[in-house]
Amino acid sequence: MSDENLTQQTEAQTQVQSSPLRCVIGAMISGALGYGLYSLMIATATSFATKPIHSDNVIVLKISSAVRTLVVGVMALGTAVFGIVAIGLLALGVQLLVQQLTKQKS
Repeated sequence: MSDENLTQQTEAQTQVQSSPLRCVIGAMISGALGYGLYSLMIATATSFATKPIHSDNVIVLKISSAVRTLVVGVMALGTAVFGIVAIGLLALGVQLLVQQLTKQKS
């Protein structure tokens, strides 16, 4: 691509303004994904807890324990990320709403 094409594409792109409604909708989507990951994490952890590892080999026991911990940990990380994003979007929505209300009064 030439520099002219890049400049035209950059100028053609417009930024979408944030609104409280968009923030709340994004927070609801993120919260739903976080709740789904949380439910999946609990189900997986329960499944791992009810099904012990049947082996006498110490290396197998350590590796399977590490894999189980990593699987549950990745799900917990995803849950935390989506939860924090949902809280942040809600806070941004409240901030934008307050800014809009104070701008209208003054």
